[in-house]
Amino acid sequence: MSTPLPTAKPEEVGLSQVALDRLSTALNDRIASGHIPGAVALVARHGKVAYHQSFGRLDPARDTPMATDAIFRIYSMTKAIVSVAVMMLWEEGRILLSDPISKYLPAFANTQVGVVSGDSYTLAATKNPITVQDLLRHTSGLTYEFRGETPVHKAYAEARIARLKQTNADQVDELGGLPLLHQPGTKWEYSRSTDVLGRLVEVISGQTLGTFLSERILTPLGMTDSGFAVPEADQSRIAEPFAKDPENGTDVALLDIRRPAMFESGGGGMVATTMDYARFLGMLLGNGRLGTTRLLGRKTVELMTSDHLGTISGSADLLPPGHGFGLGFAVRTQPGMAPFPGSVGNYYWSGAAGTSFWVDPAERLYAVLMIQAPIQREHYRLLFRDMVYAAVAD
Repeated sequence: MSTPLPTAKPEEVGLSQVALDRLSTALNDRIASGHIPGAVALVARHGKVAYHQSFGRLDPARDTPMATDAIFRIYSMTKAIVSVAVMMLWEEGRILLSDPISKYLPAFANTQVGVVSGDSYTLAATKNPITVQDLLRHTSGLTYEFRGETPVHKAYAEARIARLKQTNADQVDELGGLPLLHQPGTKWEYSRSTDVLGRLVEVISGQTLGTFLSERILTPLGMTDSGFAVPEADQSRIAEPFAKDPENGTDVALLDIRRPAMFESGGGGMVATTMDYARFLGMLLGNGRLGTTRLLGRKTVELMTSDHLGTISGSADLLPPGHGFGLGFAVRTQPGMAPFPGSVGNYYWSGAAGTSFWVDPAERLYAVLMIQAPIQREHYRLLFRDMVYAAVAD
């Protein structure tokens, strides 16, 4: 079981109990209406957890109550953890952010760009190599097969690039032979870049990604319920979705986390409890340190949580107005513009099944929401953020 963090009453850390109770009421009401099966929410400020509540059911098929130690598939919240792993290797002088990734991953030595015309594409040489920084900030030119309908996206799908019966090495070898959607360094495109970073960690460290993360991040931080699979003894704590989505009636199928993973997806394969992920965020808010455990230096965290896009444009559905992207996180660059509250310097990301987090250094606050409801995820990302910020009193 993951180690708890220090706790405080909301008022002791400048939060309103009344406003947090409104959050609880909103989540309970949505669960009662059948919109989501259950949730766990955590809010911490000034290094202390002021709100950690569970709602609804762990598994709607078994009518089991949700518990705060439930284990969730965190999907793309894996990316932040893997990005920290890469920066730990960077701090050791084993890579440079400006390094071409082909230096470590030869499959990318001759990667070309797919210039799309109608239903086909022609290949063009890359003007610049893909760098480690490009992977971290999603400007590599890679994409996700489900992010579009172009011939390049279809090439990804036909290659079955997301298949589970492959190793991280297998996937990188396949990706290196597929066309890029954009010239490296020219456009922000959410992509399999962090899967490639997972393989980069393996090549440089000489360990599997799961072993490196366990030894260097998860165990030191006390994230005892996190990894790429759930041991049999803990499988009764796995949070499950509705079998059919309540909005559109489609079948819901999430990652099978009950068996050891052959493909340890750096972009989306991990599980965690809410408290586990809170410990990770506490390390980030602590400028790389949680308690006596230091993973990164202060300037490294500052670099990761700064905007690395500048004038490079991105997808409006994932990068809201007033936001850029750092090395593993979306980063808020303006106090307004976006349709949700926050502070300049906020950084955040989320997962496809409904999990989300953000860190607000200006307010010394971080928050985690865990649900397993893919279609509902965008609504709850915004609802949770709105209602937590409404609780900031001092």
